[in-house]
Amino acid sequence: MEIVKRNGQTEPYMPEKIRRVISLAFASVNQECAKEEMDRITSAAESKVAALMEKGVPLQVEMIQDQVEKTLIEMNYYEAVKSFILYRNERSKERDVRQKLMGYFPGMEQLNTIFKEIQKEFTDLTYHLEHLLTKVCAFHKEGMTSKENLGILIQASVELTTQEAPAWEMIAARFLMFQFKLNLKPQLDLYQIRKFYDKIVYLTGEGLYGNYILENYTKQEIDRYEGYLNEENNNLFNYSGLELLLGRYVIRDHANVPLETPQEMFLGIAMHLAMKEKADRDQWVLRFYQMLSSLKVTMATPTLSNARKPYHQLSSCFIDTVPDSLDGIYRSIDNFARVSKFGGGMGLYFGKVRAAGSTIRGFKGAAGGVIRWIKLANDTAVAVDQLGVRQGAVAVYLDVWHKDLPEFLAIRTNNGDDRMKAHDVFPAVCYPDYFWKQAKDNIEGSWYLMCPHEIESVKGYALEDCYGQEWEQRYLDCVADHRIHKRVIPIKDIIRLVIKSAVETGTPFTFNRDLVNRANPNKHKGMIYCSNLCTEIAQNMSPISSVEQRVETVDGEKVVVTVTKPGDFVVCNLASLSLGRIDVTDEREIAEITASAVRALDNVIDLNFFPVPYAEVTNKSYRPIGLGVSGYHHMLAKNRISWESDEHLKFVDKVFEAINYAAISASCENAKEKGSYSLFPGSAWQTGEYFEDRGYTDGKWNGLREKVIRWGMRNGYLMAVAPTSSTSIIAGTTAGLDPIMKRYFLEEKKNGLMPRVAPDLSPSTFWKYKNAHYINQEWSVRAGGVRQRHVDQAQSMNLYITNEYTFRQVLNLYILAWECGVKTIYYIRSKSLEVEECEVCSS
Repeated sequence: MEIVKRNGQTEPYMPEKIRRVISLAFASVNQECAKEEMDRITSAAESKVAALMEKGVPLQVEMIQDQVEKTLIEMNYYEAVKSFILYRNERSKERDVRQKLMGYFPGMEQLNTIFKEIQKEFTDLTYHLEHLLTKVCAFHKEGMTSKENLGILIQASVELTTQEAPAWEMIAARFLMFQFKLNLKPQLDLYQIRKFYDKIVYLTGEGLYGNYILENYTKQEIDRYEGYLNEENNNLFNYSGLELLLGRYVIRDHANVPLETPQEMFLGIAMHLAMKEKADRDQWVLRFYQMLSSLKVTMATPTLSNARKPYHQLSSCFIDTVPDSLDGIYRSIDNFARVSKFGGGMGLYFGKVRAAGSTIRGFKGAAGGVIRWIKLANDTAVAVDQLGVRQGAVAVYLDVWHKDLPEFLAIRTNNGDDRMKAHDVFPAVCYPDYFWKQAKDNIEGSWYLMCPHEIESVKGYALEDCYGQEWEQRYLDCVADHRIHKRVIPIKDIIRLVIKSAVETGTPFTFNRDLVNRANPNKHKGMIYCSNLCTEIAQNMSPISSVEQRVETVDGEKVVVTVTKPGDFVVCNLASLSLGRIDVTDEREIAEITASAVRALDNVIDLNFFPVPYAEVTNKSYRPIGLGVSGYHHMLAKNRISWESDEHLKFVDKVFEAINYAAISASCENAKEKGSYSLFPGSAWQTGEYFEDRGYTDGKWNGLREKVIRWGMRNGYLMAVAPTSSTSIIAGTTAGLDPIMKRYFLEEKKNGLMPRVAPDLSPSTFWKYKNAHYINQEWSVRAGGVRQRHVDQAQSMNLYITNEYTFRQVLNLYILAWECGVKTIYYIRSKSLEVEECEVCSS
């Protein structure tokens, strides 16, 4: 038998649905119905339906519901029948609203299905479609087409988003996805694309997909992977995230028409990341796709943008040590240009470059100092603008004892000589422990600025090449040596210049060099001078140097060959665990998702296109990765934890220890299968020093330590917590480690104001989302110290201050960060200051 539905369609008659609707009626009034009684009620209702059918009454939904209602009345179940009547009345209203809405969209029957899903999933009165209907009616103008009405449907949903009704941004995303697919279909029909394989073939032919995908995967494999696509995961997007992904990340043709869906994008990236897997490749494609499409892991912007494409530069961060030579400086600038060309961000250490007034080839006062070279980096950032997408980005680092420091601290401020300005770079200062000791205990004392070239000429060593106690002894030795010229400035004046620049520009960033180098798991092979553009990378560095140039004959022609030592040119590949989307109390889930992310990042090293050859040499020696997190505040709010609490510190200590354990375990397992990184012997991983220094001494950790000693580590560096601006928007979570700026705000976009709401905002999370500038920053610093124990590299941690902060209060935050072991500080965000977000390292 078949039942006629309200839309005229038929489906098989299923008597068990009668039993279900009766059960729901009792459950809605908190009543239990014994099995025998339920059988009796159901049987009576079915008998009534059967009797009407024998009389020739059509079998329709309304008729069946009428008989259920009569049966409940006859058996005196008045509360249940009242609930059932109200339920029917509510459903009737919902159908009426859907029908009125569908009047604006003739021919778009799939929209009705979306309306039904919304009514089923968003049951709160705030999300009833009557609100949407009212808005659409107000926006609609006579003569509008269905497609134009679809635009106002999306606009109406966006405008209904408030902090009292945050889920409208999820509803708006569903309509946006429907609009996207509607516009995509004629394009696919035009190019006769029916399957995912067809699309890859077409995109490859157009130079939009890398040839390597079809070279490494068969049609049968790609057809099989198409079955992995889970369109339901589109419902995880909010409007802002989906709009960003569709506007910036999916592949578009040369006429800027999008041809790739979000799920196809995630699958294409997964296929690229799994391309060189030899065993269980299908399984790795699936795991990588699932971690990305569930939004539990976000890859860094270069990976998200460039994986599966012809120019597959997948890395975010590069760091170069600028030598003190003309050839070396221009080589570093050239390296930055090449990195910027392919979308990477750069950190440049200028601490080896001689100061203004120093000697050149014995001529005193000939050197112009670091500022002129920094201005060259500034102009390169502006000139090499990454195909017009965004300006190049570079952080420039200088030691706090460098003679050019005062001028360096003024390069972005608004006062002073414009010839000494470089507004498009991001300055950062490297501090030894001794500086902070003096700032804490002897702020009225003097600080001595010196030229690194002069020190090396006089003393025979480079002061920047050591750290800790050795650095302190050498610094005091240099201070006492009358042959070395010094710029003597009170410590409090140095700090005043730093804080003035920080309040005015958000910079300089902070790099605590002794903390970084003491915790370096690879100090047996070098040292770390600075960090990257976003202050989360901390890896061994050394300058590139030319050995010789010689003339050779190639194909009958004379050529000049330059032989170069590659040094340690740092490059790192980033991804972030979306803590707000992961059950961080479940160590099994943490272990599984972390293992997938670590494997994917390790694969990036072998799949990457390196814009400079030096990066490839270093990357394959250390095989570094940077696993970080986003959604930190989201995680705390979901777990009902206040930022300013001891509970916060205890909670994140446990979470980050679990992540680190999972990351080390995964890297060790990968080493067991594929081999250790080449510089593992003698590292703190191999000696066990890494575990001892961090207090990882219980039975669980000791077991892992023994595995690491036996099997090695696939990756020399593991964790680095980057900022996540754009990728956290896509994941619908909070950015990086930052607290939210506001629970609700209007973001200015080209097409108007867009409401933005804190993720999972509800009455239970509302008060856990405290605005960043109202948080006591000492709690943020202490939390950074707790996390730092579990992060072998560094963290992009911002501090939020208001105009009420005094000089001493800001200084105390710097000192507290140093005392808590925080390796780096990113921006100082004054409440009245807007700073530029780094999207290069976004992960």
